[in-house]
Amino acid sequence: MTGPEPPDWALPAWDEPGPRVPRSPVDRAGLAAADLAQPGFAAGRAGPPILGVSDVTRAVREAIRGDDRLRDVWVEGEVGRVTISSAGHGYFTLQDARSQLSCVFFRDDRRASPFQPQPGLRVVARGRVDVFDSQGVYQLYVASIQPAGFGDLALRFEALKARLASEGLFDASRKRRLPDRPSVVGVVTSPSGAVWHDIRQVMARRWPLAQLLVAPCVVQGDAAPGSIVVALDQMGRWVESCRRDDRPDLAPAVTIVARGGGSLEDLWPFNDEAVVRAIVRHPVPVVAGIGHEVDVTLADFAADVRAPTPSAAAELCTPDRAEVAQGLATELQRLRGSIGAQLRSRTRDLAAEHRALTRLHPAAALAQSRERAGALFDRASRTIGARLVRDRDRLDRPGRVLPILLASRLSAARSALETTSAGLLALGPQATLERGYAIVRRSDDGLIVRSAAEVAAGAGVSVRVARGQFSARVEDAPPAEAG
Repeated sequence: MTGPEPPDWALPAWDEPGPRVPRSPVDRAGLAAADLAQPGFAAGRAGPPILGVSDVTRAVREAIRGDDRLRDVWVEGEVGRVTISSAGHGYFTLQDARSQLSCVFFRDDRRASPFQPQPGLRVVARGRVDVFDSQGVYQLYVASIQPAGFGDLALRFEALKARLASEGLFDASRKRRLPDRPSVVGVVTSPSGAVWHDIRQVMARRWPLAQLLVAPCVVQGDAAPGSIVVALDQMGRWVESCRRDDRPDLAPAVTIVARGGGSLEDLWPFNDEAVVRAIVRHPVPVVAGIGHEVDVTLADFAADVRAPTPSAAAELCTPDRAEVAQGLATELQRLRGSIGAQLRSRTRDLAAEHRALTRLHPAAALAQSRERAGALFDRASRTIGARLVRDRDRLDRPGRVLPILLASRLSAARSALETTSAGLLALGPQATLERGYAIVRRSDDGLIVRSAAEVAAGAGVSVRVARGQFSARVEDAPPAEAG
């Protein structure tokens, strides 16, 4: 018993070094050229078309993109695991009893969506099916998401939403910024419901300085859309009236449109086109606090800011007084520090100016002049004293040297005098007299007698000898000397 006939070709086994040859009776040389030209056939090798992974992925992608039903598809299912990437993109799965579908919710679409996927919720996601090439998986690229189970109302909701969005009523460019600290807050809601009570409590707790101005309306039933429009317009007319009368402090700076949770039918008045247009034309920013987090209405898209609950709407409209107080305390501390620094700087400047003025004051100038005069006097005194010391020292030096010089000079002079005296004594008449000679002078005229003829007999003479003198008289006249 033989097994089935093997095919005409076979892939090489993992342990075989090369390709198998065809098992067809036709030898390799007899293969048709057309067969060799088919994709997947290599030179010298026969076999089926072999595609790369990218080729298969590309073929699946083209097949999916070619199906018009998958370009804009609505998919209902239960949300599985949800992951938000660091870039803000959302990744989750939709699943039913038998299958699951990977979904990608890009950041801009996810942030613009009033409803976010949460694990365990049953939702309807709208988007397109495509293939992520690098991982080879097909995914639903979500454009919008909403809770499931609405039936015809959901279709009406989407149709009206698309039409109003095409008019630009939901554009982010027309959204207005909420005031930081409104003095008056308008509220459009039913004054008999719990919502009004909750808003008042939140406002009293967070920012009791703000006044609440309520425009009562019906928020459920067939009459609700018209009642809401009338309340919004009434609030708008009051704002315009306060502006015209130059009473802006009485006009609401922001308006809250609020209603508690309920079914889709209960919240349907806030999907009414007239309500949407009334919100858009309202003269001040509108905060929509309708239902719970999962509840989405067209009023949320039209409002300047959407709050998940009415209480959250009140919180968005007003600051927290504890945070404001903390901020004021911080600013006060910073202001005190700044003022202290400014005061210290100004004090230094003032002290510098005071010193400058003190220097320029006449008394200060006089004191400076006195001080300068005193300094000059002290300087002159020191200079004169030093000069006197120098002069005294200069004068004292000759006084100290002069006696020495004088003594030396006197000694030399005395020695010279003694020498001269000795010479004089040797040459003078006294020495001659000592040798026995005498000096004779005539008594009548005192002339020295050098010749005997100069005296006459009887004439008186004075004779000086070596030791004294005496008088004498000439007895005989000496004979006259020959000429």
